Amino acid sequence: MDHPRPDRRAFLAAAARALAGAGVAAVVRPGRGWAGGQDAKVFEGREVFDRLVTQGRERRWSELPMGARIGAIGMALRQTPYVASTLELYDDREVCSVDFRGLDCVTFFELALAFARVLKRGEPTQDALLAEVTFLRYRGGQLRDYASRLHYLSDWFWDNQAKGVARLITPELPGAARFTRRVTFMSTHPAAYRQLKASPEQLAKIALQEAEINARTIYYVPKEKVAAAQRLLTTGDIVGVTTTLEGLDCAHSGMCYRDEAGVPRLLHASTTRNAVILDEDLATYVASVRTHSGIMVARPLEVS
Repeated sequence: MDHPRPDRRAFLAAAARALAGAGVAAVVRPGRGWAGGQDAKVFEGREVFDRLVTQGRERRWSELPMGARIGAIGMALRQTPYVASTLELYDDREVCSVDFRGLDCVTFFELALAFARVLKRGEPTQDALLAEVTFLRYRGGQLRDYASRLHYLSDWFWDNQAKGVARLITPELPGAARFTRRVTFMSTHPAAYRQLKASPEQLAKIALQEAEINARTIYYVPKEKVAAAQRLLTTGDIVGVTTTLEGLDCAHSGMCYRDEAGVPRLLHASTTRNAVILDEDLATYVASVRTHSGIMVARPLEVS
């Protein structure tokens, strides 16, 4: 079970993660090539990637439905160490990167989803994966700067629904209610982010994106309703754990995985266990932390 603590996108100072955003203008589909140059930091953990490619081929993951495919990949990543801040490579520029050597609660599900998508296309190469991660991670699928990264999880869900990657199913779940908490954490704690400390322009962009997020109609399932709602979740559903921490929408994330008994458990990069693990059932997990307030859920869609 996880209690909030500093997380990878340098997003929290004592909380745990979340994602940021605004509207989607032009959506750029992931290409086959990667424009990231020869920076050695861009793709780390190549041996893990190669292992996944081999496992995927041998176990025919590409033939599985999207949810089961993501679940299989997530299970194959168990015991990967939890490592925060792997995306914070530079102060003066934003570079999309992949690091299989260590994952946090967002890079875990993000990489599992990206890998599932490139497998379906039959192109499990490093360049294809980087292009797919860029498409998922940045607003409208375009990397422009630090502010174009989807830092708040509700924004990641919103943007990737607009891109046709996933469908927000939270409003359909029993007990769903309006999520009224405002996101302000990044703009009110710029000292926690070296990129924002270095650039007033980036800080201004983040503040505008927070205002756009706060103007949306967003839903969550309160923690006392999760036990009923989890009956409708399937393997591969992406789960954001909402929080009472001021200025944040979600403090943790992972994916639903139904075990052999059909129990919907949380598969996630755990901050307390320091690794990717298959945890207890989702409702029990959410109830175990005082600052957890409920869940948001997005269901990945098959690659067109």
